[in-house]
Amino acid sequence: MKNIAYIIGLAFLVQSCSSDKVEKGIEGKVEREQLSVTTKIPGKIQKILVEEGQLVHKGDTLIILELPEVDAKAIQAQGALEAAQAQYDMAVRGATDGQMKQLLAKVDGLKEQFDFAQKSLDRMRNLLQDSLVSQQKYDEVYAKYQGAKNQYLAAQAEIADIQHGARIEQQKMALGQKERAIGAVTEVNVAAKERYIIAPQDMSIETINLKVGELALAGYSLASGYITEGTYFRVTVPESKVKEFQKGAVKTLRVPYLDNKQLQAKVETIRTLTSYANINTAYPDFEQQEAMFEVRLKPVNPAESNDLLTKSTFVVEQSK
Repeated sequence: MKNIAYIIGLAFLVQSCSSDKVEKGIEGKVEREQLSVTTKIPGKIQKILVEEGQLVHKGDTLIILELPEVDAKAIQAQGALEAAQAQYDMAVRGATDGQMKQLLAKVDGLKEQFDFAQKSLDRMRNLLQDSLVSQQKYDEVYAKYQGAKNQYLAAQAEIADIQHGARIEQQKMALGQKERAIGAVTEVNVAAKERYIIAPQDMSIETINLKVGELALAGYSLASGYITEGTYFRVTVPESKVKEFQKGAVKTLRVPYLDNKQLQAKVETIRTLTSYANINTAYPDFEQQEAMFEVRLKPVNPAESNDLLTKSTFVVEQSK
């Protein structure tokens, strides 16, 4: 009789436990979009202005690099620009004031010689008509007249060229050299700005990969973290329950570590899982032959999820 009573009591206890079993909600993990900050130009770490775990805003300076090569190239480019500017100004303006005074004095002197040659020719012509001089003497004076006249005209043409500047081809060549130098200066200025590593978005710094004095190569990740407004929720569900997560549906999530705080999230994407390692539910409850799906949800109110800890657990409330 005692054994029968023991068996009956044990059976009752098992039945009672079975009846009290409550279906556990589906669990998932809080995730955030990751972001790596890199450099385009190699340089040494001069100063680190942030710490791991710090929240930064878009445009904040994170790290300052030391770029001595860029500083040297900036001096070279500025010198080349000044030289090209001087060449262009000289091509456009022509002669200096001193050179212009010299040329004007030269023209005045040749003008006096030409006038004297003209008068001498007129006198010799009158004397030749009166047969007072020979034709040979007249021809000599005429030759001097033509020489003085050509020298005077050549000096006038030289002044005209200088007053109008250099040839248009020379001016274009000088302008091209100037624009090339301006491009070099602009390129150096752009490279100089790369010494400041700027936060591209609002983010939390999780890892700083280098220390002061270390060399940062081009493309190397200097710091990485999570985008502040990139919070999303990831949950793994079996084929038998995926119908509860229709795309666009709004689900209620409960966060245990925040005293079961509730928030709303919308189903964004559903994709098939091909690896067991991607399952993030703590206690997966599914048949072995069932396909698994990863459901990604975005918070309806992003501000409510900004303070959630990454990789923390949440529970999807069952629909009533």
